[in-house]
Amino acid sequence: MPEPKRRDFLAAAAITAAVAAMAEPKKAEAGDPAFMNNVPDPLLGGKELPTFKFALEKSVGKVVGKSSGKEATVLQLPISKGIAGVSMTLEPGAMRELHWHATAAEWAFVLEGRVRTTVIDPRGYAETNDFEPGDVWYFPRGHGHMLECLGNEPAHFILIFDNGYFSEFGTFSISDWIGLTPKPLLAKSLGLPESAFDDFPEDEVYFARGPAPSAKPLMPLQGWRPPPHTHRYQLLAQPPHRVFKGGREWRVDSTRFPISTTIAGVILDLEPGALRELHWHPSADEWHYVVAGQISVTMFGSHGRYRVETLDQGDVGYIPQGYGHSIENIGATPCRVLIGFNTGVYETIDLSQWIAGNPADVLAKNFGKPAALFEKFPKRDVFIADKGGLGKPSEGHE
Repeated sequence: MPEPKRRDFLAAAAITAAVAAMAEPKKAEAGDPAFMNNVPDPLLGGKELPTFKFALEKSVGKVVGKSSGKEATVLQLPISKGIAGVSMTLEPGAMRELHWHATAAEWAFVLEGRVRTTVIDPRGYAETNDFEPGDVWYFPRGHGHMLECLGNEPAHFILIFDNGYFSEFGTFSISDWIGLTPKPLLAKSLGLPESAFDDFPEDEVYFARGPAPSAKPLMPLQGWRPPPHTHRYQLLAQPPHRVFKGGREWRVDSTRFPISTTIAGVILDLEPGALRELHWHPSADEWHYVVAGQISVTMFGSHGRYRVETLDQGDVGYIPQGYGHSIENIGATPCRVLIGFNTGVYETIDLSQWIAGNPADVLAKNFGKPAALFEKFPKRDVFIADKGGLGKPSEGHE
């Protein structure tokens, strides 16, 4: 073969080999995030399902003055590897200092009081917002922010993170960073004399305390530079997503709140005896916080495994992605549950919907029952069943 043609042939062969190598499937390895869903979780691989409940509000947490933070991570609830949560209370004049989370995005729901936040993104856009009960915020992973109590009443809010390990990897606080950095380096970095950093805190402040903030936000040092997408969403100011005789649901994900690309949230109200029917989420883990009332949560784990937990006010629960479950109000009063998902787009498949999507003869063969029996089954998604039977949707929007 002439040398020029030989070189062309070898070059073509090399390109073909490179393309084939890229197309060859990679071997899944434990710890590689690209294959995490293919690696069996030893905690979920046993003959019995582990507990999926933790009494968050009965835990001690971190307390500074009258401000506190109580967390539920894999340390407190080992099953919750995909989501962590914090119940935080700020006293008047208190601030959760400037910080960022290196390994988790933050989603929050305000239960009581008023909160002011500031957040900055990598492009230098910064936003300040004031939040009231029923409002939601979302800060993407690694974005610097602070949380401050407004007014004369304490603020209580629930934080949800899209990583159950986030606390172990740490929250990075500005006082801790500056306190550990040599003054000459700080002075050089910020173009200030070393004396400017005299008497700065040497240890992490975490909860800063001082005068009450102004009624209206003050202008940032750089001036106003609002981001293209807001970090605030007024969830309970919206009409419910779905309303039934036995309850109602508010839902928010990235289709309504564009910046919230990794976490979706739901507020679920159930009347006494009502049931959020058996269902599963194909693309997300589910995290519960009981705002009010008492609920029974079931979890189906395949291969004959089934577990039931009772959650009271202040308790949290966790359902791994794809596991069947239900939520039932077993108390004498209405209940409210805050539910978080580690996905930007909410997805669910309900048992009634699954059955209704199949013809009667298929169902008859599956269960060994007469086809006529399944003609009596629901022809639509039940979603919420009240204590008298099937719930009837009355209003709401999809």
